[in-house]
Amino acid sequence: MSVEVKDGKKEDNILVATLSMIKQAVDLAGLSLEVYEHLRTPMRFVEVAVPVEMEDGSTRVFTGYRCQHNNVFGPYKGGLRYHPDVTTDSIKALSMWMTLKCSLVGVPFGGGKGAIVCDSQNMTHKERERMTRGYVRALGSILGPETDIPAPDVFTDSQVMAWIADEYSSIMREPSFGVVTGKPLAVGGCVGRNEATGRGCYFVAKEAAQAFKIPFEKARIAIQGFGNVGSNAALLFAEKGCPVIAVSDISGGVYNKEGLDILKLIDHVERTGYVKGFPGAGAISNEELLAVECDILIPAALENQITGKNANDVRAKIVVEAANGPTTPEADQILKENDILVVPDILANSGGVTVSYFEWVQNNYGFRWDLATVNRRLEEKMVEAFNMVYSFYCEKCIGSDMRTGAYMYSIQRLAEAMHYRGWLRNGTHRQ
Repeated sequence: MSVEVKDGKKEDNILVATLSMIKQAVDLAGLSLEVYEHLRTPMRFVEVAVPVEMEDGSTRVFTGYRCQHNNVFGPYKGGLRYHPDVTTDSIKALSMWMTLKCSLVGVPFGGGKGAIVCDSQNMTHKERERMTRGYVRALGSILGPETDIPAPDVFTDSQVMAWIADEYSSIMREPSFGVVTGKPLAVGGCVGRNEATGRGCYFVAKEAAQAFKIPFEKARIAIQGFGNVGSNAALLFAEKGCPVIAVSDISGGVYNKEGLDILKLIDHVERTGYVKGFPGAGAISNEELLAVECDILIPAALENQITGKNANDVRAKIVVEAANGPTTPEADQILKENDILVVPDILANSGGVTVSYFEWVQNNYGFRWDLATVNRRLEEKMVEAFNMVYSFYCEKCIGSDMRTGAYMYSIQRLAEAMHYRGWLRNGTHRQ
């Protein structure tokens, strides 16, 4: 499998890092090489052209991807992102993380991921709709409620999911809203889905604080990224009484050592578009936020934020990865040496796929749960997953880190399923 290295920075290539982690986990668990061979390459990777009629009458052709990594547990499941910096390697890595994530929290999905290379922020509503429907027409034959189920991701939302559901239903000539999750409530969405990733991150952070004997209600929180995940997590922490002392987005960051008023900050962002300029707070950069002295640091932005260059500046006791791949392997090693617990992304941000599973179940059975039921079942899933992984890490991963423990735990579950399905010729473990 070819590995695309952008700007010559192989150490920051998330596919290289992911394959290395999978191989390490397979070796440490004593699993057979066959397990690694099944996980190292996606089952299917599709690239399509998506022609779109623009508002000025011209036609632009965008490149779309869908990566279907592994379906040993069930249908492929993973987000669809619209971003100009998408690479084939990033999509493959993200699909692998979805496989590991679903295995870790015990939902019956495999891993998938999709993208369109575009600057959707500078497209009109109609242009985005045409592009979305074109993507579904190009890939409709490999999507489906029992095959591959997209969800919102970077710069996509419930409206995009509604367009996908409608276009797919038109192709199938029958309502088929279960083809996506993260939909509006009016077309089969699930209450609590929008906040699920941030809420799941909150539950995991609470468990991690307890494991580290940090009084949770007094835990100081810093959050990099104030989109859907970061803002919802911040609101939950604030409601619990935890002082959220620093927040940042692409405009920069704001800091108040006594704690920010998160409701007012959310209102400020809704009015201005950014956290920058929030009254009653000092200005800091994204880099400075990562170095803020706090109890829990939550990177909730993009990949490769904590690197070998800045990991020694991190002064948190716990890092909870709400984003996918925010910590490079070199940084992981530095944080470990500095006795900073990293709760890995495949655990910390799995609340979204967990509630997506709840939505899919409700679509299949034609009923709805109330918000209290959704949140209770999400908390049960997240707490159980954290405790299982943390216990496994403490017992089996002496000298290693929690990420390694999470990978080992998840891959052992995958190996068992592959064994029983007959995918492994020589069994799960080395002879």
